[in-house]
Amino acid sequence: MKEMTIGCALWTLGPTPDVSSLARQMETAAEIGCVSVQPWIVHSEDFPCILDPEYGSPADRREARKIAESLGITFSGFCAQLQGASTFGGLEEREGLRWRINKTKRALATSAEMGGDIVTTHPGVLPEDPSDAAYQIMLESVAEIADYGASVGVYFALETGQEPPAALGAFIDDIGNPWLKVNYDPCNLLRFGSEAGTIHGVHLLGDKIIHSHAKDWNPDTREATCGEGLVPWDGYLNALGEIGYSGVLAIEDETGNDDMVGSIRRSHAFLKGWLNA
Repeated sequence: MKEMTIGCALWTLGPTPDVSSLARQMETAAEIGCVSVQPWIVHSEDFPCILDPEYGSPADRREARKIAESLGITFSGFCAQLQGASTFGGLEEREGLRWRINKTKRALATSAEMGGDIVTTHPGVLPEDPSDAAYQIMLESVAEIADYGASVGVYFALETGQEPPAALGAFIDDIGNPWLKVNYDPCNLLRFGSEAGTIHGVHLLGDKIIHSHAKDWNPDTREATCGEGLVPWDGYLNALGEIGYSGVLAIEDETGNDDMVGSIRRSHAFLKGWLNA
């Protein structure tokens, strides 16, 4: 069975307003030992991104791709996280929805241009009741994006968040598109659920999981170095192995360690030690 690999969610190291900053981040990840990176792919004033085709040029993207190849790393995926009027993602909100759908579809096309085949996002707040109008809006918008992903050969992966894994799985089943997958984040599920649910969710979602963030949670230190928080790593990683997951564990440290590179390095050492045990 193919083994899991270790990558880095590059926004952990900050925004990428130009190719040189993106190159420095990729160089850092490669030096630590990561075999892949997941860059941001949508631009905003607060978090500039050179890979967004509305901000950077085709030449910028070609250069970024060449730099990754020269470093011997791949793109495990890209993140196209948008913001609605009131929710993180906003694919269940009517206001501005068409723009967010089109922006996400453009990110899928850009991923294909960059040689990647996964785009992740938090789509919004999934209502518990499927008859809720917001559920139906999200169903329609995500289905349209997944259909587009199929046309360009890019998976659209919804990140686990506040909803239970079973609810996310049922939502994906409602759409029924094999190009719609899951980016599993055990830390998110632990914060909004339970340790048992974090592990059990792996088996519930099974082969829907195509990408994973490796992030920890320590409410006392407010740091997210893998192995130094509350995430049940043994149970989680064993569960991934049991379902035959052979994708990436993309280190994501989003709480602002003073020494972010050192924190990523410790996360990598922890994950590598577990995988090599």
